[in-house]
Formats: sequence, structure tokens, C-alpha cells
Amino acid sequence: MDITNTQLEELVRRIISGMEQGGEELVPVGVSNRHIHLTKEHVEILFGAGYELTPLKDLSQPGQYACKELCTLVGPSMRPIENVRVLGPIRSKSQVEISATDSYVLKVKPPVRESGNIAGSAPITIVGPKGIVTLKEGCIIANRHIHMSPADAAHFGVKDGDTVTVQVDGARRTRWYDVQIRVSENFRLEMHVDTDDANAAGIGNGFKVRLVKE
Repeated sequence: MDITNTQLEELVRRIISGMEQGGEELVPVGVSNRHIHLTKEHVEILFGAGYELTPLKDLSQPGQYACKELCTLVGPSMRPIENVRVLGPIRSKSQVEISATDSYVLKVKPPVRESGNIAGSAPITIVGPKGIVTLKEGCIIANRHIHMSPADAAHFGVKDGDTVTVQVDGARRTRWYDVQIRVSENFRLEMHVDTDDANAAGIGNGFKVRLVKE
């Protein structure tokens, strides 16, 4: 199979990164705080007719960015979680990603799902400066997953949709099972976990974890 220039560049980057870690190939971690993805329709309801999201900073995955806009989440508890960041770009379906700890505050019961898989998920209300959106479904706890380029996937011997075991070393050493592999030309090598996982393992952004070959 021919390798594209993009795949070659990514492979070289990964090899160099492995060398910098003493030859052991590791996967960097990105910790995801609670956040909101919105459709264009819901952006206009929450922020006003004709409103467009304001990019604040790029995220680690190409094309993804944090926005200036913040909203409030409300669930059956009526105890709001304020200043929840909206992420761009806009999506075809609105989605709210929270942690299990957040779900206890809001009194919602979100399933653990891959981002985008919101069918039958928990309802949630989003409050913006100009309006309110109540989602009948769309609130999830994101599953643990690793973004990979095709070159990374070929090297690790995995494919899109596979699940792997991940070793987390350090003072609170642990293993995560059934971590989903997600492969795309647009992805950069990184494992995503939420704040509950990161706090339990005592890690933060940029911490390196490793795939376990069993």
C-alpha cells in the first residue's frame, strides 16, 4: 500500500517522539472538560439570529477549536453548571459531553458513548444569553478513545473501531480497558479522557500512556 506524504510526516513525527522518550512509544493524553457542540439552529437560538461562533483557540485535533461562547447546563436537580465552553465547528446534531461527577450534580443519566452517538441518550437543557434549548437526547459521557492517523494505526497494528488496553504509570498506576481506536487522516495521535478519569489516575494534559500488548 502506498503511503501519502501526510502519513509519512506523521510516522516520522511519531518515531521522533518515541526516541525522545527513550525508545518507548507512548501516546499523549488530552483531558476533556465538560463541553457543548451545537447546530447552527441552536447557536442562533442561544445567542441570537445570524450569530456565528467566535473561535478562541485551536484544540489538539486539526480543525477543532474552543469558542469564546459559554452556556449554562440545567438538569432535573435545577442546580446549574455554569460557564460550559462551546466547541466548534458547528455540528449536524447538538451534543453535551459531561463527566459522571457532573451527572450527579445535574441529576441526569447519560450513557457512555462515542461522540456523535446520541440516539436514546439523556435529555439536557442549555441556557444561553438569548434563549434556551432543551435537548430530548444528546447528553453523554464520552468513552475513552485514542485518535490516530492511518500511519499510527498501521504501526500499532490496529484499525478504526478496535478496542485496546492502556497502561497508565505513575503514583496512581492503573489500566484502562476497552479504549476505542478512532482513525482518520485528520487525526493527530492523542488519547482523550474526561476529568474524572484524569483525576482518578493523577494525570493531566500531555501525560504519556502506553498501549498494552496482551
